[in-house]
Amino acid sequence: MVSPATINPSKDILMEVNYGDAVILPKDGERNIMITSALPYCNNVPHLGNIIGSTLSADVFARYNRTRNRRTLYVCGTDEYGTATETQALKEGVTPQQLCDKYYELHRETYTWFDIGFDHFGRTSTPHQTQICQEVYLNLKDHNLLEKQTKEQTYCESCNKFLADRFVEGTCPNCGYDDARGDQCDGCSRTLDPTELINPRCLINRSHKVTTRATSHMFVKLDTIQPRFEEWIKKSWKEGKWNPNAVMNGEGEIIDARVRGGLRPSPLTRDLTWGVPVPVRAGEPSDGMEKKVLYVWFDAPFGYPSITAAYTPEWKQWWFNHQNVRLYQFMGKDNVYFHTVFWPSILLGDGRDWTTLHNISTTGKSCFISVSPPSEYLQYESGKFSKSRNVGVFGPGARETGIPPSVWRYYLLSTRPETSDSIFSWNDFITANNSVLLNNFGNFVNRVVKFIQAKFDSVLPDAGDAVGPYPVVDPQDPDHLDPTFVSEVNQLLAEYMEAMESVKLRLGLQVVMQVSNRGNQYLQRSGLGNALLASNPKGCAQVLSRAVNLIYALSALIHPFMPGTSREILEQINAPARTLPLALSNDILAEHKLGSPAYLFTKIDEKKAEEWRTRFGGDNANTAAATDADVKAGKKKAAMAAKKVPTEQVDEGLKSARVLDLEREVKEQGELVRKLKEAMKGPDTETRPSKEDLDIAVAELLRLKSSLLEELRRLKSRLLEAQEPAVVAA
Repeated sequence: MVSPATINPSKDILMEVNYGDAVILPKDGERNIMITSALPYCNNVPHLGNIIGSTLSADVFARYNRTRNRRTLYVCGTDEYGTATETQALKEGVTPQQLCDKYYELHRETYTWFDIGFDHFGRTSTPHQTQICQEVYLNLKDHNLLEKQTKEQTYCESCNKFLADRFVEGTCPNCGYDDARGDQCDGCSRTLDPTELINPRCLINRSHKVTTRATSHMFVKLDTIQPRFEEWIKKSWKEGKWNPNAVMNGEGEIIDARVRGGLRPSPLTRDLTWGVPVPVRAGEPSDGMEKKVLYVWFDAPFGYPSITAAYTPEWKQWWFNHQNVRLYQFMGKDNVYFHTVFWPSILLGDGRDWTTLHNISTTGKSCFISVSPPSEYLQYESGKFSKSRNVGVFGPGARETGIPPSVWRYYLLSTRPETSDSIFSWNDFITANNSVLLNNFGNFVNRVVKFIQAKFDSVLPDAGDAVGPYPVVDPQDPDHLDPTFVSEVNQLLAEYMEAMESVKLRLGLQVVMQVSNRGNQYLQRSGLGNALLASNPKGCAQVLSRAVNLIYALSALIHPFMPGTSREILEQINAPARTLPLALSNDILAEHKLGSPAYLFTKIDEKKAEEWRTRFGGDNANTAAATDADVKAGKKKAAMAAKKVPTEQVDEGLKSARVLDLEREVKEQGELVRKLKEAMKGPDTETRPSKEDLDIAVAELLRLKSSLLEELRRLKSRLLEAQEPAVVAA
């Protein structure tokens, strides 16, 4: 039981687990954050690339904002209408509704296991969705922004019906990809019209004859809306400080070819039965739309407000409150156009004061000038995730490995494909757990909590520190065992906050590991151990006070990325969830009773890599699995940090300050280990270091070597990326 007397009583310290309301609602005058992640199609189970691409990344940012005690709403749900659902239902021999019911539960279970904390995870096949979509459609009509067009559309002579885009496949006219869909080519990512396909095929039966016939649909006049849209996007880009994407570059210039060439009217209706019916007012002509549904890309984005409406009847407080609500949206880069051009234009045409996009976060760097397909996604080992070939980890597969969600979250976020392709590798996955989480982060927490349990019966000794931020001392002050510790931690906290506010999540996670690394350095430089306790008990108490409070800070820093680990830390230090500290502060006070120490992470046997690679390598595991030589090379790479000094080669003149510091620290720590081994042979048992002291020093040496290896890899990666512009120009 936490004693209030031993926790800083300031009201700004504790994280508000709820906001005192039945539901979360924005408050005027405060910074209210609304977060959405791309709605996953309800026709399959998500794989790891889907998860890191939107839902997990959005969850990290939502949890970060909660550590700042901001009113934060995170909504998502399954996208259930459209041809993707109809075609999959056809394949499985069920109705679209039955298919959606099945996959909705599979998605929900998967996200729950990954500890993704939606405020509401809903679905689009609801009355709320129908009402909102139809209302907007009629508003567009009232504003004279709809026009009826009659065009040729693919028609199956055997099925005796018009074929919507995803019911048609064929050869892409742009890149020649043979399995392009009628709405988009997966080969070059360009949007298509089904009639553009070469040698079109009916998805129901490839032998059916596909022709074209005239049919009428309603189109929205994007060309009429374009001047207002361009004014809006330039303002939003500036206010939200967008990162470059496929529509806007870093200078705030519109680079999307469709916008630069002039937007054209875009279809809003489809010849389908599964979807939101096109609304027709009583007494008004139907315009031939009475048996049609709204196009899924018109319907789907309104899933965000309709899912919010399912969460609270007061949903308009979020969605018609642009002055007080900031909307952040997370997605893969292939969805950028629809969220930055198409949907905002629809909202502008609707005429009401919608809460519009403040900032967009995408995985993958868009290829602005290349005509080859953009490929910045999370790949699996040497290829793509493929459900049909059983290649990669899908939904329940992660849980079946027995590895906790926190480890999965860490690895996926540490390899988040923000600027280039990322590859999921079982060897790197195991290395991340064993070298970074176990030897760095977990080692720091366990060492401190275990020492206090062993020497002080789990009660934090009195260091004589005042409540609140620790003072920054003179770097040359001889009275402090590590005088730069507090200032350096404060600098890292500022860097973390800057990264997270800019939605640079991978960088934020890297800073968290630097903080725990600095904690390990602090223990080592201060000489925490039996000798320090005997010779300088007050100095030992100061080290423990600062170390415990750094662990408390880490519980908030790691919470967005690994909430399960954050909860375990809080149990071990017996403290309530806290807000993000702006500076290292004495918030867990003297006489505080800690909980019991426990390992946050456990070592993964390197042999599991080959087992998992075979298990998730596809139906033909022999071709999907790596060769024996690859496996051995991977094991050698994974064990390198723990067995010898890293051998990643970088020219001396190109080494960063961080690399040089780590090389120096590895050398100094190696010398310390050598001296401890020599001292343990001495005759004086009073001054002779304990085996625990040696084990701690060896663990620190291994951790430093691992950190050096990772820093060298990052440096080489940055150097290679710096060469990319020259390659593109060539």
